[in-house]
Amino acid sequence: HGTFLRGLETRADYDEKTQEFGLNSPTLTACKWWLGGFGHTVNYAVIVAQLYTLRKFRSLAPFIVQISDKVTHMPVPGVDIGEIGPKLGMKSGNNGYLGLKNVRVPLNHMVMKNQQMLFNGTYISPKNSASAYGIMMFVRVVLIREASLALAKASTTAAHYLAVRRQSHVDPNKPEPQILLDFV
Repeated sequence: HGTFLRGLETRADYDEKTQEFGLNSPTLTACKWWLGGFGHTVNYAVIVAQLYTLRKFRSLAPFIVQISDKVTHMPVPGVDIGEIGPKLGMKSGNNGYLGLKNVRVPLNHMVMKNQQMLFNGTYISPKNSASAYGIMMFVRVVLIREASLALAKASTTAAHYLAVRRQSHVDPNKPEPQILLDFV
């Protein structure tokens, strides 16, 4: 999913006869773009979709979906996946797109920690509707932590450099002045 969960278009329709979900990305805007690692290396994904059961929208729900063969890494039937190139500043990882067309997922591939689906299509909503956003918050915390660690390393390197670096002569009769002076 992206960050605009209210605009999520990917659907998961439950078929109580087969006890499977049919996952579909019905439009180009329903596809997910700039997924890290999706260009070549991912075999499974957690896909968040609009959950429909008994022809009624219930909630957003996460599903574990096999998207490519574990040996050949070729897309499984109904999965449109490919590489779209690196993100600016993140050239080391491949990034991709993902679209789904009637990908069948068994009932037990719905992540049901907070909400549940019974075999007959009965939906049991989570006790706390905000629980679905927990993973998004976790990811953002990790991003901030990683950025703060990178900033701390850069600041340490810069302070060390400034403390030992000397600049060109201001007065040719005196040694080069330090960029950062010792104030002790």
